Amino acid sequence: MKIALMDSGIGLLAAAAAVRRLRPDAALVLSSDPDGMPWGPRTTDDLTTRALAVARAAAAHRPDALIVACNTASVHALPALRAELEPAIPVIGTVPAVKPAAAGGGPVAIWATPLTTGSPYQRGLIRDFAGSVDVTEVPCPGLADAVQYADEDAIDRAIAAAAALTPADVRAVVLGCTHYELVAERIRTAVQPAGLPPVVLHGSAQAVAAQALRRIGALPEPAATPATDLTVLLSGRPAGLPDAALAYVEGRLLGEAAPAH
Repeated sequence: MKIALMDSGIGLLAAAAAVRRLRPDAALVLSSDPDGMPWGPRTTDDLTTRALAVARAAAAHRPDALIVACNTASVHALPALRAELEPAIPVIGTVPAVKPAAAGGGPVAIWATPLTTGSPYQRGLIRDFAGSVDVTEVPCPGLADAVQYADEDAIDRAIAAAAALTPADVRAVVLGCTHYELVAERIRTAVQPAGLPPVVLHGSAQAVAAQALRRIGALPEPAATPATDLTVLLSGRPAGLPDAALAYVEGRLLGEAAPAH
């Protein structure tokens, strides 16, 4: 079994680690675009061109499925990716977990990039899935970039700024960018009110990993013998895991379990 994941940067680590935990025996292909990131400020046409190039690089390794581990690419480029690759390669997009977060009753905050915050796409998710739950959209300028480069000071500043915009009574936070899942516990600490039950964080990594297995008819086998096949592609070039990836638990898990080549 081989699962490919794509993103502009290291945001794909969370979903890759989730796949690794569900199916340690799966070979992984991690395809990102350091030459073209960030994707958020690009036009839809430009972003789609970049995303297709990253997807084609991954598809050349003949994966059984491709996870688009990027909210921005899923919003703007998923139809083009599916038109080119399916049905030969199932393509699984990433959607912010607004529905399960709202099911808990709220109040809910959605942390997302400034371009996604307030966008018709995000407002549509709130309209369709949040019902009467109180939802606050929280822009997080600079957080994805800080996570991408493992800049600890910048991560702290960006999280603190977003936490200051998050209502004190929030009970759930949707992590609306895959990069944010790499610093999830730091986010939880920043928004946790004293004396109240833990704030619930809703990422997408586990859900998209499970969906990828369902699409290819595979069951989770967390006790399977670990694979030793990890392919890393940086704007199409074979490489090792970026140094910044190893700053995170998810990156170290992948690096230790399957040396890059």
